[in-house]
Amino acid sequence: MLPHEHFSASKSLVAITGATGGLGKAFAVECASRGWDLFLTDLSTDLLATLAAGLRNAYGVNVHTYPCDLTDPAARADLFDQVRALNLMFWALINVAGIDYEGLFTENSVQQIRTIIRLNIEGTLEMTRALLELRAPLAAFRIINVASLAAYWPMPVKATYAASKRFLLDFSLALREEVRAWGATVTVLCPAGMPNTPENIQAIEAQGWLGQITTLDAGRVANETLNAALAGKAVVIPGLANRILSLFGGLAPATLAASLIGSRWKAARQKRGLFQEAPIWQQA
Repeated sequence: MLPHEHFSASKSLVAITGATGGLGKAFAVECASRGWDLFLTDLSTDLLATLAAGLRNAYGVNVHTYPCDLTDPAARADLFDQVRALNLMFWALINVAGIDYEGLFTENSVQQIRTIIRLNIEGTLEMTRALLELRAPLAAFRIINVASLAAYWPMPVKATYAASKRFLLDFSLALREEVRAWGATVTVLCPAGMPNTPENIQAIEAQGWLGQITTLDAGRVANETLNAALAGKAVVIPGLANRILSLFGGLAPATLAASLIGSRWKAARQKRGLFQEAPIWQQA
């Protein structure tokens, strides 16, 4: 339930999806430390409540929570109905929620493939559409969409995930032009790996030196991205090594990039002993 007692009608909010994951939590902490009131959503009621209580106690901000499965159209509709019923307004939206089931395309179930599309694409687009209608009238509305460095290449072993993040990159840049006349901005974040979960840490380590030089702390990424969004920047790629790699994505033929990346992922999977993939939840 949305906590009415913590709502101040005089203030608009920053909405964060995927708020209890590594990057989502980093964004929540960074926003709260700047004194911004929050609206947080994720799957777990308990994790949201714990995070919200910690942010209120540490920073004295108003924090609303609403658990929602963003892969479910009915659940998304309920969330939007609740927000409208309370007349909440927003000056920023940070779309963090995302998922990947690492593995060959034929190893992923139909349900896993649908979940990637429904969360990474459908959930992000519907949240963006709804909150643009609920933007605070006197504020410059800021949107941050979390894509990935994977958006710059076709990626074997992450084929659906990388394509979904490419979609978000292109969508964000197009939407940015559409909302410019409203004084709104769209910033797309394209991070590499972040050591948020044991699975992510294992995957980074398996990539060897390349994994090490491209990995950044989630707190640093959140801080840098918020500063860039406030400045109206279009794309954020944290880390010099990652920016150099993104340039390679624009110069190398797609077939060559796919071949090289496929070879690296094959070697990394063998190193990790992964022959039948288990799902790996990611926040970017």
